[in-house]
Amino acid sequence: MTVTQVIYNPADIDFTRPGKHHYQVAFHLDGTWGYSLVPLTVINGARGTNPNGIVCFGGTHGNEYEGQIAVKRLANDLNPGEMSGRVILIPQLSESACIANTRTSPLDGVNMNRAFPGNARGTISYRISNFVKTRIFPQVRIVIDLHAGGKEGAFPICTSFHPIPDTAQQAETAKVARLFDPPFVFIYAGTMASGLLTDEAEAEGKVTIGAELGGGETTDRQGVRHGYEGMINVLRNYGLVAGAPQRIRSQSAADPILVKADQLQYYVPCPRDGVWEPNVDLGDWVEAGAVLGRLHDFSNHATRPLEIEAPRAGYVAMMHLSARPVKGQTLFVVADKVEWSEVAAG
Repeated sequence: MTVTQVIYNPADIDFTRPGKHHYQVAFHLDGTWGYSLVPLTVINGARGTNPNGIVCFGGTHGNEYEGQIAVKRLANDLNPGEMSGRVILIPQLSESACIANTRTSPLDGVNMNRAFPGNARGTISYRISNFVKTRIFPQVRIVIDLHAGGKEGAFPICTSFHPIPDTAQQAETAKVARLFDPPFVFIYAGTMASGLLTDEAEAEGKVTIGAELGGGETTDRQGVRHGYEGMINVLRNYGLVAGAPQRIRSQSAADPILVKADQLQYYVPCPRDGVWEPNVDLGDWVEAGAVLGRLHDFSNHATRPLEIEAPRAGYVAMMHLSARPVKGQTLFVVADKVEWSEVAAG
């Protein structure tokens, strides 16, 4: 039987301990006696040290399951006897949100991916993010945060990163993003939100990758595959496990397409409440003026729907997932195609 140790003081975690060790890190509940127990696995390979320590998170949002499953599977499957270096795995970062199947924690109403750099004296989500910032990030050089669309939006399977001023950091980040072999790699606007886990890691100089692996509070089989096998490719790339990175899609599949939506105007808000009828598929190339979808108003069924047109040519990188978007929610993103040579220099 696998033993999981409860850790009451994060300072008690020995990140250098040889082998594989499973923990539950206890964070005091704010309103009652008890704890939120955040799962943590630390693996130190038996084949020597490696400067490229890696952490992988799932469950930053509780209703996104592909990453949770992929990271849990890694925690079970990785064999420290066949590894060098350090891997840290956290399959349910916002453990309380994961239990509740919600985007935010029901304990404090906080979105974990808006809580960084955290606060050691804040509510529980801020204390967990502070733990990541102060205890986890110092142990690693590469940070992977696996997401899906939840109920918010739908994406083609993709990895993602922000525009990075340091050209060498950006070039290495782009290379790692490709190791997940997704159909798309997405450069997105850092100004869309504050307090992101990936923002904090990038600012520390970490090679940092996000991913969107599914949506709809389901478990996309291909999304889990890209998350799990992509992480194995990252470990191979940095020499933590033996072998060369492998294709995840078929050998005949096209290389990942690099797209960019790095300005706020790419994230188009829904102009009014309505019932959304998409007219294109995720990942489609559309021309400027193409009808992306229609917003229907059933208060008067005799009225024609409002047709929503693409403001530019590009790839459909995101669309609102549910049939009932409300005014102001991001309805779609049409992203520009970028040549890999633009991010490869470094």
